[in-house]
Amino acid sequence: MIETVSYTAELAARLSERIKRDGPITFGDWMNAALYDAAGGYYCRSDQQKWGREGDYRTSPERSSLFAATFARYFARLYENLENPTRWTIVEAGSGDGTFASGVLQTLRHSFPDVFAATHYIIDEVSLHSRLLARDRLRPFADRVEFRRLEDVTVDPGIVFANELLDAFAVHRVTMHNNSLQEFYVEAGAKGNFEWALGPLSTRRLSEYFAGYDIQLAEGQIAEVNLDIEEWLKKVSNSWCHGYLVIVDYGADAKELYASPNRQNGTLRGFQRHQIVADVLARPGEQDLTTTVDWSFVKRVGQTLGFEVVEYSRQDKFLLGVGVLEQLQMLSQSLDTEAEKLRITTAAREMILPDGMAARFQVLVQKKG
Repeated sequence: MIETVSYTAELAARLSERIKRDGPITFGDWMNAALYDAAGGYYCRSDQQKWGREGDYRTSPERSSLFAATFARYFARLYENLENPTRWTIVEAGSGDGTFASGVLQTLRHSFPDVFAATHYIIDEVSLHSRLLARDRLRPFADRVEFRRLEDVTVDPGIVFANELLDAFAVHRVTMHNNSLQEFYVEAGAKGNFEWALGPLSTRRLSEYFAGYDIQLAEGQIAEVNLDIEEWLKKVSNSWCHGYLVIVDYGADAKELYASPNRQNGTLRGFQRHQIVADVLARPGEQDLTTTVDWSFVKRVGQTLGFEVVEYSRQDKFLLGVGVLEQLQMLSQSLDTEAEKLRITTAAREMILPDGMAARFQVLVQKKG
């Protein structure tokens, strides 16, 4: 009988060997491997259902076609703001299985044919498995969809769109210990498990991060710092000449994120089968890891890159403002059964109720050029 080793067990073994050989690694390095390792990283695995009821989480595009349809309506408005170019580009970063892209392109083709005719849609997705799923889903639009990395694209004019991407970047984890800012590292335990360890900051950018806000963590307080956001925004800036950057995610401003007494243990959390996982270091590659986005940092970096904030609001208010109810009415009229109408109406309520899921998300729109 041939003995097989799971992707995640193999990843855990490689991480453990690396730590034993080179010493403890920063949690940021560990998280990056747990999520993005080409062989066993959570987002790169082909043997696991990540989305939907059978997966670990559900994003708005998977919950309802209304989400993508409403954003398509908004994109058509931005197209007009850009003076109806004969050709424009929509880049979706972190597209997953292509559900959002499919919904946007279907809506543009049906309701905004002039915008559809001008649209070149680019998918930037790190996971090979997700790219294959998206390629299959987007086959009806193969003449205008391309799979490329953001750094290899020129957007002039057009939109760069990211939904629940920034929260999935690997983060540094720090704490105030004996009046000194220290960083969390990961070491290999004696029983083959992974354990926390404290050490000096791996980069001076971490201390500069908090100095920029004039925020002092309390003794024992834990916080996460997402430096990869800055690197990603620089990549966007290098590729994006003229148009709009639209980011949807769950986050908070820096004062709320780091100065609130409710945030003493940070915002790092793991999810598996829609349940919060107690030990985020257990079974790397088998669970989703995420943190709350620092919108102050996103806007501050954007400003240094020449981005102008056009809108920043809660997702429920944003969707109401850009016509989700009008889009709901249009979609309802095209449905045949009452059951289908009920499903989409229920999804709409979840998107716009003040205590619904969308109220915990925000939309940031920035302009360049």
